[in-house]
Amino acid sequence: MTAPTTATRPRPLPGTGAASGVLETLAFFRDPGFAQRRFARHGNVFETRLLGQPLVFIRGERAITDLLADSRRVEGWWPASVRDLLGSRSLANRNGADHRARRRVVGQLFAAAALRRYSPVIVALVEELADELGQAQEPVALAERLRRFAFSVIAAVVLGLDGDDREALFADFEIWTKGLFSFPLAIPGSPFARALAARGRLLERLTVVLRRAQAQAAAGEPLVAGGLDLLAGGLDEAGLPLADDDVVEQLLLLLFAGYETTASSLSCLMLALLQHPPVEGWLREELAGLSWPPAAEQATTAYDPGHAPRLDAVVQEVMRLTPPVGGFFRRTTAPLVLDGVQVPAGRVVQVALAAHNRHGEALPSTEPPVDADLESFRPQRHLDGPCPVALLPFGGGERVCLGKALAELEIRLLAVGLLKRVDLELVSGQNLELQVIPSPSPRDGLLVRSRMAPGEVVA
Repeated sequence: MTAPTTATRPRPLPGTGAASGVLETLAFFRDPGFAQRRFARHGNVFETRLLGQPLVFIRGERAITDLLADSRRVEGWWPASVRDLLGSRSLANRNGADHRARRRVVGQLFAAAALRRYSPVIVALVEELADELGQAQEPVALAERLRRFAFSVIAAVVLGLDGDDREALFADFEIWTKGLFSFPLAIPGSPFARALAARGRLLERLTVVLRRAQAQAAAGEPLVAGGLDLLAGGLDEAGLPLADDDVVEQLLLLLFAGYETTASSLSCLMLALLQHPPVEGWLREELAGLSWPPAAEQATTAYDPGHAPRLDAVVQEVMRLTPPVGGFFRRTTAPLVLDGVQVPAGRVVQVALAAHNRHGEALPSTEPPVDADLESFRPQRHLDGPCPVALLPFGGGERVCLGKALAELEIRLLAVGLLKRVDLELVSGQNLELQVIPSPSPRDGLLVRSRMAPGEVVA
């Protein structure tokens, strides 16, 4: 038998040499190119420390494929602040059979039949937003309007809440969201302490909503709206009905998963189009041949890639350059080799999506990337041929985001509805840089002047 060559042996895990990780943490939050610079120095897999937490960063299709190839060797992981604010019962904090059981239950809320039920509600909310923008006399912070829109969608289609109830929930949810990636120390007045208090109020409100739905079901009354009936009869890993506390924590996760990242994607989509008028004009050529609003029975497919390939290309390019999350985490439960680098068991691994999406690489026995210019915004690349980057804006593997299909539908409906009904113009002099925690969003709120498009009237 021939001994293995040195080339086939895993390489040691390179590291930045950070001891406490304090300086690395400061750089992580201040430097948008934090991961890119270290990848250039150490390769596609490296380890550093952030506030004492060893963290392995990876990019590139080889490393990510290796990470997701065997779910038995990895498990879900979140920072302590996220774990505490989501709760111990949350699907996000479960692994193994616990995770799979709750995923089956919650996944019913995003099946094709459920999306068809939700579509008229989403279309109505798009119309409401378009009318609001069309009547605005002063510049509008579009990012804030899109956040409210995204929250209204998930609160209406899942919980069946009306405007007043949504507003009450939204205020606490914004407080809760801002504490998710904060330092997990409950000092009075700190973002984390405020988020914990908001979490308590949110759970109380969600419990009231759930029990109201249960009472309606027990009385044989149909739910007025929402998808809570789809959770009825959900079983845990032992085959027992989920307790109310368990269901409520899943609802809290769903509100976050269906809101924060979608709001970010919508803001970044509109920002990209407003900053690139030629691309907006190119997209509008396609939209001119599409009708709005879509027929109710066709709403889930009217603007899919088969009917609106340019829209799909624009959305993909926005997701590539500004993914709604900077990355996703896994923890190794056994040693793994990632892109030829040995990673020990017990290491937290972050897939650095923002850096990965700008790193085209040719895989063995393939041609070089068809488009190596990955720093520019060019949606056409997704129509010219295979993109040199495997895009994972909703994560990957068995823990891929449950709300992916709803988010994609919501983005398509919002983009078509707004662009066909409203003309938007950027206000000059504002800061359009993105704040990235918890998700990318323009720092000054994306100020726009808006008016109804020619021929459009306020409903």
